[in-house]
Amino acid sequence: MLNDFYKGFKSGTDIRGVAVEGVKGQSVNLTDEVVASMANGFVLWLCDKVNKKANELTVSIGRDSRISGPRIVSVVAGEMKKAGVRVLNCGLASTPSMFMTTVDLECDGAVQITASHHPFNRNGLKFFTRQGGLEGNDIEKILQFAQDGEKPAEDSGSIESVPYMEQYCEHLKDIIKKEVNAENYDKPLEGFKIVVDAGNGVGGFYASVLEDLGADTNGSRYLDPDGMFPNHVPNPENKEAMASICEAVLESGADLGVIFDTDVDRGGAVDKSGNEINRNRLVALAAAIALEGNEGGTIVTDSITSSGLKEFIENTLGGKHYRYRRGYKNVIDKGLELNAEGINCPLAIETSGHAAMRENYFLDDGAYLCTKIIIKMAQLNKEGKSIESITESLKEPVEETEIRFEILESDFRACGERIISDLTEYAENAEGWILADDNREGVRVSFGENDGNGWFLLRLSVHDPIMPLNIESDSVGGVEIIKEKLFEFLKTTKGLKI
Repeated sequence: MLNDFYKGFKSGTDIRGVAVEGVKGQSVNLTDEVVASMANGFVLWLCDKVNKKANELTVSIGRDSRISGPRIVSVVAGEMKKAGVRVLNCGLASTPSMFMTTVDLECDGAVQITASHHPFNRNGLKFFTRQGGLEGNDIEKILQFAQDGEKPAEDSGSIESVPYMEQYCEHLKDIIKKEVNAENYDKPLEGFKIVVDAGNGVGGFYASVLEDLGADTNGSRYLDPDGMFPNHVPNPENKEAMASICEAVLESGADLGVIFDTDVDRGGAVDKSGNEINRNRLVALAAAIALEGNEGGTIVTDSITSSGLKEFIENTLGGKHYRYRRGYKNVIDKGLELNAEGINCPLAIETSGHAAMRENYFLDDGAYLCTKIIIKMAQLNKEGKSIESITESLKEPVEETEIRFEILESDFRACGERIISDLTEYAENAEGWILADDNREGVRVSFGENDGNGWFLLRLSVHDPIMPLNIESDSVGGVEIIKEKLFEFLKTTKGLKI
């Protein structure tokens, strides 16, 4: 069993902790010793996974721009070398590119040093095999090895510097060249202005990709890696970050803007009018692209997508909408599962910007998503159309809000599950409450025009003692009406801070 110390590193399907001093109340727990134990744990786990000895393994390592990245890479690489592993140090790299090393470089495993959009003082380890990212129980096994101090026998491995990002970028360029099919094959984006906001993460490389293809990227922002993130949080869900790329598009007169999180597994976009292509609109656009050649296919999304999106996917695009649980790995796993059952599912996407296409190994890759959007923009331009024309019929809510309730009981999961069970029973008997027949997480209830004209979803957070509540309405004042109805129930519950 994991003790509380090692259990605290598990963040879904990743390992995360505090790597830098300087934030009050947060002491460093990703010390060199702890990181070394995790590296050894991964080697032992990988040996079992691929049925090889440690000295037969090839493992790639990359990192995002965090200031603690070089230290952690050095520890991980050094520890693996002592176990006899052949280590490929890819340096500054995106998370999706590290998975691709298992394809292009035939690595047995890959490690990305990242904590996504979290503050500068945090960092973590994310692992891949050729089958994709690890599951939560795999992380627990790695941490158990680490806690128990188990390690491979000492041997003599090697460390090589491999600039894999160059190969990854060439792959993106080739896709654009082939699919845009412009008169100038080498410069298919000539005449387009596209700006990039990398938020000082690792996504600055994407501007160079676009420039090499002929695009004008003047007006791009924060392309230089800076692990202190001095300008804004690198996160397409962050209001300040989205305001930055919207402003960049309008100031430069760009045809499109794209934005990434720190390690580029998520992306977002902005049209030429400065309107966000984010959340439901991003899902709608990605679905439209993915369903080309996959007529009637199923699109898996997380649970908080809007009613308008479901209508768009099913009525406008002719696809099927499978609303699933929050968590990017959850939607990806469901997409893989549906395809294994013979159900045509070309896309699994979360509203946070994690988008995984079947044609791209079901890898959540922000750069790949933005590449597909840029290709579609260029194709539409030949027809005299704009990218926003695809989603112009998408109905978006008039009002929306999210409230996060703190769970006060120590066994927060049991408390949350009890509240969900009680609310389900309450909704089944409440007049005017319509339980969703396709919901697979928490409780989702819709209301008619005279009762708020919208819906709410109350669910239990994937990792934290929190119950997020999402409310949307198609009428002014509707959110407040729905909120009041739900609060009549919540006032009778115990365990929530309301």
